[in-house]
Amino acid sequence: MLVDSHCHLNFEQLSSELDDVVARARAVGVGHMLTIGTKLREFDGVREIAERYEDIHCSVGVHPHEAESEGDEVTAVKLIELAAHPKVVGIGETGLDYFYEHAPRELQKKSFRLHIEAARQTGLPLIVHTRDADEDTVNILQEEYGKGPFTGVIHCFSSGWKVAEKSMEIGFYISISGIVTFKAAEELRDHVSRIPMERLLVETDSPFLAPVPKRGKTNEPSFVAYTAAKVAELKGLEPDRLAAITTDNFFNLFNKIERKL
Repeated sequence: MLVDSHCHLNFEQLSSELDDVVARARAVGVGHMLTIGTKLREFDGVREIAERYEDIHCSVGVHPHEAESEGDEVTAVKLIELAAHPKVVGIGETGLDYFYEHAPRELQKKSFRLHIEAARQTGLPLIVHTRDADEDTVNILQEEYGKGPFTGVIHCFSSGWKVAEKSMEIGFYISISGIVTFKAAEELRDHVSRIPMERLLVETDSPFLAPVPKRGKTNEPSFVAYTAAKVAELKGLEPDRLAAITTDNFFNLFNKIERKL
């Protein structure tokens, strides 16, 4: 069994044919999916998808791109309240994005810290997005961990090795997306070969970042099989073994989910 540890099933590219998307995932052995919250104003739709399917759970959070547009809505108390729902198993995605900078950096940092506080208080994993913000991401994670422990995952990892190293030091997992299959991703493939198996997850980040050989198409959870195959190759494992380990890792991290398979 495989798990897609990060997808956006409420986005129009997937929600318009959701039953078919879920069926295709199940057909290739994807036994669980985690659909991710990026805006509080759209959270009801995210939660409704998780409620609709037994093998889908969700998270609650505000993407760094939305740190300004939703800034007044983001409080640790609000996140904690929404996370009480039985289908909500993670906090985020949150973090820092200095590549696009759709929100001022200070507002991104404030939102990031509020999400960390919610993760700390609920015990739910923090789902971290980081792009072109390695130093600040590491510094905030370390500073906040010093105030009290929390766990989480660096999703769609494509950063420098320091982000992986320092986040794993505080117990984080590293999730690999279809980027690992891209021709220009040699540095990432080197990093993946160094990450301990017990810290690896796989994801699609669908509908974005379709892996080779599906480049140019709308990404969907079934395509996580291509990413997992590449990671298995890099780790010198049979695909079934890689699937089993990353699935175990997923349920170890997102342990609010009652595992049935």
